[in-house]
Amino acid sequence: MLLALAGSPAPAAPPVQHLPTMTVRAPAARLTLQVAKTEWQRELGLMNVTSLAEHAGMLFVFPQDGPVAFWMKDTLIPLDMVFVGSDWKVRSIATRVPIVPPTMPDENIPLEHGNAKYVIELSSGEAAQDGIVPGVRLDAVAVHGR
Repeated sequence: MLLALAGSPAPAAPPVQHLPTMTVRAPAARLTLQVAKTEWQRELGLMNVTSLAEHAGMLFVFPQDGPVAFWMKDTLIPLDMVFVGSDWKVRSIATRVPIVPPTMPDENIPLEHGNAKYVIELSSGEAAQDGIVPGVRLDAVAVHGR
C-alpha cells in the first residue's frame, strides 16, 4: 500500500481499463465483455468503474480451471459474478455483490470465491435478467479489438 507524505499529492486511483471485447451469448441476451486475461488486467478488473451498460461487463480469463478469489477493493458498483467452467457451463453466481466503502480497512474487504476458468462480472441483477443460472451453458462467440 502506498502512503502519501504530508504535503504530497495522494496516489492516483488505478485507471479504468479499455480492453478488447468478446461477445458471449446467454439464454436471453448477447453480452459484450471486456476480456481481462493478464494478471494485471484481472487485478484491476472493474476498479473505479462507475456504471456498466446493459448487457456489458468484464470476462476474467484464468490460466487454469480451479478455485479463484476476488478482492473487491475500489469496486464502485454492485455486481453479479458468474463463475464458469472451461466448458462454458455456469457453476455458480454471486449475486448483488455490494460496493465496498472506500473507508473500509483492507483487512475487512470481503473476498468472493468460486471455482472457474472464466468469471463474468455484470451489473447487479443482470445475470437473472439475461437468463444466467447455474447449469446453463454460455456460448463464446468472437473476440473483437486488438
